[in-house]
Amino acid sequence: MSNDHNNSIGFILLTHTKPLQIYRLINKLNMMFNYPVIVCHHDFSKSDLSVDTLSKNVLLVRPYVQTEWAGFTLVEATVQALKLMSEVPDPPDWFVLLSGADYPIKTARQILDDLASSPYDAYIQYERITYETYKHDLKPNMLWLKNSYQRYCTKSFYFNYLKKYFAQLNIEIRLEHPLLTKPFLPFSKKLACFSGSQWFCANRKAAEYIIDFHSQKNYLTLYYSQLKYTDESYFQTILANAPHLKLQNDRRRYIDWSSRGCHPKTLLMEDLPNLLASSAHFARKFDIDIDSNILDELDQITSNTISS
Repeated sequence: MSNDHNNSIGFILLTHTKPLQIYRLINKLNMMFNYPVIVCHHDFSKSDLSVDTLSKNVLLVRPYVQTEWAGFTLVEATVQALKLMSEVPDPPDWFVLLSGADYPIKTARQILDDLASSPYDAYIQYERITYETYKHDLKPNMLWLKNSYQRYCTKSFYFNYLKKYFAQLNIEIRLEHPLLTKPFLPFSKKLACFSGSQWFCANRKAAEYIIDFHSQKNYLTLYYSQLKYTDESYFQTILANAPHLKLQNDRRRYIDWSSRGCHPKTLLMEDLPNLLASSAHFARKFDIDIDSNILDELDQITSNTISS
């Protein structure tokens, strides 16, 4: 990554719903960062997006990938967007992966200064997924590590038996111990499995490595393409196993999982003090149909723009 000039920043947006909220986020990024490179992958099968009204700095991934929640299609959409960003005449030094439900909670200067002084190649949540952790008693807020092991590091076999009167018996045999799963998984002592939040930011060096790694269609990529929830492990595993990259285990994202469901809490005005106290650059998730006042307040707080 070049440091000869002020670090530039670009954004990759994965969107599929609430066009008005997408427009608002794009306009906010344009105002804050002086029309940065924005690559948007919008799933038009989920909702329409009036592309004619978008500013010229917004590039759309074409053809788009029809995405599904927790599917490998989210990985494919992200990589396609990264490739498009890498092809612009002067690719940004850093990219930030956002959804349409994200919003900045720091000023542009604060974000850019943090990245300019960063010794890291990526800010991403990554935890090593091991059999020892899987068998260990964990605190409730760390149970996702057990889920991660079951998702990525076990191997299941399914058998269906038809009995008389057309009754069907379904049997699942799951291999869990590494000695049993070794023939079926891509992981080894040299290639560990990692997991964490889907949302991260990284510099050009890390972006180029992701693009190159994915294009090789190696065993790891083929393996993940058959799994669910790969958007929470694929990029972690690629980056954390790269010896030439330096990672910070911090996604720079404020996310409230206190609801303990499959989705984080929708942020409201009551959450503003926690947002302001956070060191994160962005927060999620917001919903303008539930509470747009908090976005109005954040607009005032982050109104300082960078000079052109």
